[in-house]
Amino acid sequence: MKIKIFKTRWGAIGTYEQSIIDAVDVKFDGIEGPAPDNFHQQQSLSSLLNSHDLDYIAEITTAGSYVPDRQATLQQHLDSLEMKLEHSANLNPLFVTCLGGCDAWPEQKSFEFFHHAIELADNYQLKISFETHRSRSLFNPWVTQRLVEAIPEINLTVDFSHWCVVCERLMDTEIDVIHSIADNVQHVHARIGYEQGPQVPDPRAEEYKYTLDAHQRWWEIIWHSQLKRKLNITTMTPEFGPDGYLHLLPHTQEPVADLWELNQWMAKEEQDHFKKFLNNNETQ
Repeated sequence: MKIKIFKTRWGAIGTYEQSIIDAVDVKFDGIEGPAPDNFHQQQSLSSLLNSHDLDYIAEITTAGSYVPDRQATLQQHLDSLEMKLEHSANLNPLFVTCLGGCDAWPEQKSFEFFHHAIELADNYQLKISFETHRSRSLFNPWVTQRLVEAIPEINLTVDFSHWCVVCERLMDTEIDVIHSIADNVQHVHARIGYEQGPQVPDPRAEEYKYTLDAHQRWWEIIWHSQLKRKLNITTMTPEFGPDGYLHLLPHTQEPVADLWELNQWMAKEEQDHFKKFLNNNETQ
């Protein structure tokens, strides 16, 4: 099994073309982000990805942006998903990461959404993976565990930093849940959360080493499962981002770190981490 690292378009400054240049410069394997809604832009992006031999993971949010429209109906979520699946299909992604549903829904409504969402993705011959994201249906560990029990075929994109905030603790207390969903995990978003936030100010700082170590323990559970499933690749997107995630100094609003620098560091850290993990598990 090898690891492929993707550059997120979240918080990126400039065009997709600039993101591709940045990814190539640091030897990332691909780009993760929303598909353009214009066919000619889709063609242009597809050509750029192919010319640089980069993979693509499509990102889809239903009924709004990262936080959904609280009043949107289940059908409106499905309608927006289908529209964005159509846009994404033109780019031949490895798979789709979907931020779907709403945290305020009854669980049965969320389960209904996921059943229909998987059917829609199948219609476009796309593999879909649902993210464990705040404000969405998979906003906490226990709902996610029950969903996997109800829909065993579902694929997940895990971002454990969200659960740290929702639960106000590190997920070492929920190791059993991580084990229970590990066989469903398709993709990892590598951001380091802590008890009071989804993003530590700087993962390189000694005072946050304990939470970096914790996330790495959880990711190894996923890698163990993927090795047992005999996957050829594991995918990861370093996802330090803006929009209230990046810490700012009071009064001046100066950022405490550079996002692209953080994501490059996270990529290198996890490439090294994965290599050590494989060396320790080479007989599997």
